[in-house]
Amino acid sequence: MKKLLLTTLLMLTTVLTHAQKPKELTIKIDIKNKAQRIDNFGAAGAWFTEGIAKHWPAQNREQMAEWLFSREFDASGNPKGIGLSAWRFNIGGGTAEQGDSSGITDFRKRVECFLRPDGTYDWTKQPGYIWFTKKAKAYGVENLIAFSNTPPVQFTKNGRGYKTTKDYISNLKPEHYGDYARFLATVLKHFDEEGLHFNYISPVNEPQWDWYHAPGQGAKQEGSPWRSDEIAQVVKALDSALTATSSTSQILITEAAQLDFLYGKTGNATQQTQAFFDPKSELALTNLKHLPRLIGGHSYFTDKGDSTRIAIRRHVADTTAKYGVTFWQTEYSMLADGYREGKTGRIPAMDCALFLSKVIHDDLVYGNAAAWQLWNSWEPGSPDFDTRYYLIALAPSSREYVDGTITATKNLWALGHYSRFVRPGMHRLNIQRSDNLSKEQIAQDLMVSAYANEKQIVLVAINYGNEERILLPEVGGFKVKNAEVYLTTGEKGVDMQRSEVGNLKDGVKIPGRGMATVVLNQ
Repeated sequence: MKKLLLTTLLMLTTVLTHAQKPKELTIKIDIKNKAQRIDNFGAAGAWFTEGIAKHWPAQNREQMAEWLFSREFDASGNPKGIGLSAWRFNIGGGTAEQGDSSGITDFRKRVECFLRPDGTYDWTKQPGYIWFTKKAKAYGVENLIAFSNTPPVQFTKNGRGYKTTKDYISNLKPEHYGDYARFLATVLKHFDEEGLHFNYISPVNEPQWDWYHAPGQGAKQEGSPWRSDEIAQVVKALDSALTATSSTSQILITEAAQLDFLYGKTGNATQQTQAFFDPKSELALTNLKHLPRLIGGHSYFTDKGDSTRIAIRRHVADTTAKYGVTFWQTEYSMLADGYREGKTGRIPAMDCALFLSKVIHDDLVYGNAAAWQLWNSWEPGSPDFDTRYYLIALAPSSREYVDGTITATKNLWALGHYSRFVRPGMHRLNIQRSDNLSKEQIAQDLMVSAYANEKQIVLVAINYGNEERILLPEVGGFKVKNAEVYLTTGEKGVDMQRSEVGNLKDGVKIPGRGMATVVLNQ
């Protein structure tokens, strides 16, 4: 009887041990199986930036800069920041000088303009924006991108930074295309002379939206629609203006409001990859010195549902590849409700971070994005719930917005799992999974993407499930000397927490609802 009981207990123990063992996923990596080259990971510092840099305590803005730009490690080996390799600077249109008469209700979203109405320049404008941009450069951020949401208000048809007629036509007066181009080129030249070089200039933003608000209705921000023919006109004018100032900056188009505008839809500013890069197109932009074969689009409103999100990004990859164009994802935050994934009530910060990571993964893996940039780095809000719009949560102390506190959210580290270690010049690698899951199944399971240069392979793993998993990397053509893991979970303080991998053959543990970056050093 005792022998039978002992045998039963041993069998039960074996079954329980087997049941509790985390599920393994083997990833086969061939260092020669390269996909797209990675150009940068970035974020925008807009709107709230001016007040923070002007009025908030110095230690706050210094901490914010460190979180975003630093590539240093603390005494425990944990990253001090997420090491962004791109920073987006908004060239304002002059709505701040207009004050309440601008029609933009939130004063923090009005932006100053370097160009005075009399045609002279005031370089003391936008000091807050400039402070953070100079910090980005000081930390070694490789790519500075200037973008404009509206031409200066003195060049617009209605004297405002947005439209008051709903016609989906540019707000720029026809006679001022050259003036607008020269304005942008002059701004870049000034900052070049100051030692602050912008690698890219983006003259239009989300041209598909109407940006319409009736007089007295109250606008939310600066903006202008642009038809594709108007975009072509302003790009040609800007190319000439940049040539005249001997600029080395390149033009970034079109900052499409949704990714599907890059290849499909109908209207004034659709099928934009074909419109500007198909040689047969009437609007083809060829032989322009400052225009690379590069197109930018925004991932807003195309993130709901795994199958839809993946399909849209595969369309982007197919279309841009067909015309030999590099795709950048240049703005994203969780504007729509896709991030909820059917859940109701407040969404915890870690759930927001996991969804953000999934969108980044899909943009890179299925959309072949060479760059990924977030909107916006900071906004007022909770650091613990519904962190859909920002990396750093602001808590202003008053309506005047002259002081407040800051908190890093899990979103910061979610982006950091990519931006800190996947550096410009690395290539994404095509990988093989042992589980043969469909793309849609992977989106609810353990997502893994791989990147490499001559010295490192970087794996970014997102465990969307609730159970712990074991990641087993099998690497060909690359001798691994040692490996490190940087882990983020929903637990407070576990934010890209470093540990060493003892034996890579035993695999790397990825906690349920956790994110990890695995760095394999040669």
